[in-house]
Amino acid sequence: MKFGSYFLEEITPYESMLRRMDEILAKRTTKFQELTLFRSEGFGKVLILDKDAQSTERDEHVYHDTLVHPALLAHPEPTSVFIVGGGEGATLREVLKHPSVERAVMVDIDDELIDIAKELLPEWHQGAFEDPRSDVYAEDARAWLEQHDEQFDVILVDLTDPVGEDSPARFLFTVEWYSLLKKRLKPGGFVAMQAGMLLLTHHREHPVIHRTVREVFEHVRTYRTYIPGYFLQFGFILASDHTDPLTIDTATYQTRLDERRLKLRYLNAPLITAQFALPNDLIEAIEAETMVSTDAEPFWLDEEGNPHQKPLG
Repeated sequence: MKFGSYFLEEITPYESMLRRMDEILAKRTTKFQELTLFRSEGFGKVLILDKDAQSTERDEHVYHDTLVHPALLAHPEPTSVFIVGGGEGATLREVLKHPSVERAVMVDIDDELIDIAKELLPEWHQGAFEDPRSDVYAEDARAWLEQHDEQFDVILVDLTDPVGEDSPARFLFTVEWYSLLKKRLKPGGFVAMQAGMLLLTHHREHPVIHRTVREVFEHVRTYRTYIPGYFLQFGFILASDHTDPLTIDTATYQTRLDERRLKLRYLNAPLITAQFALPNDLIEAIEAETMVSTDAEPFWLDEEGNPHQKPLG
């Protein structure tokens, strides 16, 4: 191992990851989170938020392809998209690849993260912030949606996890929150979200999110992919009252990719379909989950990834 500075990322209380930092590009505490940006030979630029890796230059397209395109390709002609979070601008970038999109609204609470992304993460946003179809707000996304009755074809939820009993993010994982998203969907619309790592030895985050979303939407499906920069498999959810994602076949995805002339770096039609195939242990964990997160009792995660709805003490 070479000598130098290293970033130790705790995955669970029992396993950690060590990343060499060849150059620190930014380090500051914003009003909402602790931010570190460094360069490494392995993954290029690495963005750390609150001590967890959020995105790496070499493989951010894996995460953002997976979050964005299954939902937008499930819709026959998405014209309006709302993005919750997504401060790096890469989610916005992928949305704008769809030629039918006329308006993309992105709301991330951290204005400092957006400013840093504009300056230091051009590989992520690739000019998406300046696209005339984009409207970017540094506000609380829940408050924004409560104050605006505009509806969208697709809503994408790109948030950090609700770690800690005081995490403000915990109110963006509740029945009331998903009910608000449902109200802001046009008929036939879809909601897609990142829904935690699938490390079933220590984590119930994904099953709790899935169980909570089922309180609101008729069709709720888990899909997943391996994120190289996380060294973990990550879970996503696609929800709709109109269409069960499992009824969308590979040929439909391929037709829409062709019609929209989309050549994605990571996803293709067969892979999208395959991402919805789940192993038995994950299916069993989702089916067995009983916790439902509400505004009165929002769930949050402790350091071991266990969900709670009441303060510890």
